[in-house]
Amino acid sequence: MSAVEEEAKRLIDKLPEQATWDDIMYEFYVKKKLAVACKAAEEGRVISHKEVKKRLLSE
Repeated sequence: MSAVEEEAKRLIDKLPEQATWDDIMYEFYVKKKLAVACKAAEEGRVISHKEVKKRLLSE
């Protein structure tokens, strides 16, 4: 079994019995988004809070 399959099974096992397909898909979506964000941070592809505020307020 691949690491992805194992992680998917762990994630599903943590959900309540009454979880819906939407609940499962949401958990997968959040997991993927967090993995992408963490990788970007590790690679230094981030900007400071100050820079974000500057960009948003200058529009």
